[in-house]
Amino acid sequence: MREELDDWEGEVMHYHMSYRLTRTSMALDGFTLKALDHLAKKWDISKAEVMRRAIGKLREQADEEDRRPKPLKALDWLQSGGGLLREEAEQFRAEVKAERDAKRYWWEQ
Repeated sequence: MREELDDWEGEVMHYHMSYRLTRTSMALDGFTLKALDHLAKKWDISKAEVMRRAIGKLREQADEEDRRPKPLKALDWLQSGGGLLREEAEQFRAEVKAERDAKRYWWEQ
């Protein structure tokens, strides 16, 4: 058992559910600590779990931002038709024109 602990080079590992946990320390300001305590008590979970959830959520948001097209690429895509076929675009224009023509007042004709 002692030999196994020496292999971890001072890190203390705990196994929980299907993932392993690494004990770590960090410096947090007072506001962040109070918020961490508040959320842990509100959700009835550990402070570590609050941090895991927060980091997971931030990771999801960052991944979503990475998948989102950049503004210039999105503009290029829109200007090149936005995925519409020429026939679909012509049909849409005809429908819009017919709708507008049907709503014209007598003095506009």
